[in-house]
Amino acid sequence: MKQRPLGFFERIYVTEVARGLAITARHFLVNFPRHAVRAFGLKVGKGQTVTIEYPEEHRGYAPRLRTRHRLMKRQDGSPRCVACMMCETICPARCIHIIATENPDPNIEKMPKTFDIDIGVCVFCGFCVEACPEDAIRMDTGIVELGAYTREGMIYRMDQLLA
Repeated sequence: MKQRPLGFFERIYVTEVARGLAITARHFLVNFPRHAVRAFGLKVGKGQTVTIEYPEEHRGYAPRLRTRHRLMKRQDGSPRCVACMMCETICPARCIHIIATENPDPNIEKMPKTFDIDIGVCVFCGFCVEACPEDAIRMDTGIVELGAYTREGMIYRMDQLLA
């Protein structure tokens, strides 16, 4: 297969660069954000960007999305967890740490003395929710902003999980 030699403008890419700039400028003007159009009084574009302007606008999440963990409470305010260690056992990331103690209620055998989840290590698989026989742990808070300045800040204690 023989290829024809490139012409002068094709060799220096002037026309191709100009076409690329024209496409970029057209996309910019068509997708110019609504708030910028209103702020500057401009009358360009449709104002239909695909970008969600995060702090002001939030994307809708699916109801089955696994978000931050929470522990459920009983009627008396104590944690529903009976420290069976099933969530700690099934966790593939080994991010759940429970220390059990005796429960003052004679009808309940154990309760967690400490219940810690290291969110920095968690893979949000939901196995802990599925394994819990008491429905004590859930991942339906809707909180997806999980940030901290230290690694210790990513460890959620029982009082944080109950709140």
